[in-house]
Amino acid sequence: MTTRWLTSREQRAWRAYIAATHLLEDTLDRQLQQDAGMPHLYYSILANLSETPERALRMTELAESLKITRSRLTYAVTRLEKDGLIRRENCRWDKRGSIARLTDEGMTVLERTAPGHVETVRASLFDHLTEEQVGQLEEICTGITLALEGDTTRPAMDDVPWRRRSTPPTCS
Repeated sequence: MTTRWLTSREQRAWRAYIAATHLLEDTLDRQLQQDAGMPHLYYSILANLSETPERALRMTELAESLKITRSRLTYAVTRLEKDGLIRRENCRWDKRGSIARLTDEGMTVLERTAPGHVETVRASLFDHLTEEQVGQLEEICTGITLALEGDTTRPAMDDVPWRRRSTPPTCS
């Protein structure tokens, strides 16, 4: 098989993408550490739970929505649980699984932290784009996501990190 090397234009675009995503993630982490003492991932867990009915999700669904491994999610939820921001509960319909539920204290922290986070996202990303570029960014990212989720040449969806199992199936 012949390697399909990136063209010089593709290489520049790739490097620009990598630099921007790393810098943006670092900026968001710094702001959230300063304002709430938590990394962006922990904030994202709280935000995802806040947008669901009863502020709760099965751990496997939460891992999938965040596109992270179950073990990474379990570690993060354990920390958030120690801080009183999330409560883990057993699944009523599946004794092997668990539910992550945002506590009232977690919702308070999220509500207090959200304005600064949104301002950082706006100042770091959207203030530098035109309305047309915002639409293009959405279109590009959605296209990449759909392509990667539906790519039959890649591992089966059961082999993506948030669905991998090293032991028999469980909710966590």
